[in-house]
Amino acid sequence: MNIRDLMRVAPVIPVITIKALEHAVPLAQALTRGGLRVLEVTLRSPVALEAISAMRGAVADAIVGVGTLTRPEQFRASELAGAQFGVSPGLTDALAGAAGNVAFPLLPGVMTPSELIAAREAGFSACKLFPAQQAGGIGMLKALHAVFPDVVFRPTGGVSRQNASEFLALPNVLCVGGSWVVPADRIEAGDWAAIEALARDAATLRATA
Repeated sequence: MNIRDLMRVAPVIPVITIKALEHAVPLAQALTRGGLRVLEVTLRSPVALEAISAMRGAVADAIVGVGTLTRPEQFRASELAGAQFGVSPGLTDALAGAAGNVAFPLLPGVMTPSELIAAREAGFSACKLFPAQQAGGIGMLKALHAVFPDVVFRPTGGVSRQNASEFLALPNVLCVGGSWVVPADRIEAGDWAAIEALARDAATLRATA
């Protein structure tokens, strides 16, 4: 599955930070039951790679990726853990090179037109606008579409349940990234029913084909 196909699976890709490994599988199960099958597990905790492996092994319906890729060596480690896609907050030549040496596709982060041009030159026509609100939000995406109509985005950073539909209505937005469906307090409490309900609601948001 290429990155554009992944972006079309559901309107929201949860941005997940797993602090306790035992939360990984029930969290993935709750999200997929709610209709969000594409899950981004960020490299923001020591157990992130183990969490990816656990989710892959236990939740067949989930498409599990790795986020916060910032160093080339993380690509191979993520591939060994079973990551099916990768997401980075930015893009360098070294990261682009590492992306070419693994089997999973990369969604690189960009914030400016110059960064987008560099990403396109490296072969990427699907990007994460990050941090989306600080980068200009809806207005920036409209401006980028006028100049780069071939590029599609997953805005992340400042996207919420309240504004997600505005982003999804744009022709160059295939999905959004958000953490509102995986609140830390609900994960810590093991309140999987609440997270499933949040996912079910997010899955009803309108996605642009």
